[in-house]
Amino acid sequence: MDQTPASGGAGGGTSTRPYLIRALHDWCTDNGFTPYIAVHVDRSVQVPMEYVSNNEIVLNVGFDATSGLDLGNDFIQFKARFGGVAREIIVPVDHVVAIYARENGQGMAFPAPEPLAEGAAPQRAAAPAPQEPRRSGLRLASEASDDEGDDTPPPDAPSGGPRPSLKRVK
Repeated sequence: MDQTPASGGAGGGTSTRPYLIRALHDWCTDNGFTPYIAVHVDRSVQVPMEYVSNNEIVLNVGFDATSGLDLGNDFIQFKARFGGVAREIIVPVDHVVAIYARENGQGMAFPAPEPLAEGAAPQRAAAPAPQEPRRSGLRLASEASDDEGDDTPPPDAPSGGPRPSLKRVK
């Protein structure tokens, strides 16, 4: 759902992922938490490979741990020290699979990027491919609170018991 065609289409617009990453980074910083990102690593990611495990690396993106942090729409870039050596880090935004606060684990996860075809070169700033809109039943928190306690499933819900209740998050 976070990747939509840049030139219109159903809903139009750009990916929501970089905006959500920046918002959660701000939230972590404002609340004294340390923002971490989990990154899916492939050939398009520039990180110290000796710290990669199972094609994933977790990076501290707090201002105290980075220099020149740029949370852009296409890439996250910064310098950080690994084993006392300054390294240039470049992560395509679509390779961020989670951002969360180290202290309490609160944050958001994202779908992993589509794997590159065998022999294909990474495309650094390519427009995302159009995707079929998801048909999941997302609901606003206000809708959930309006019928709190009502265990009747909505008309389009599959049968099999009451729907889960949604809780508001501060």
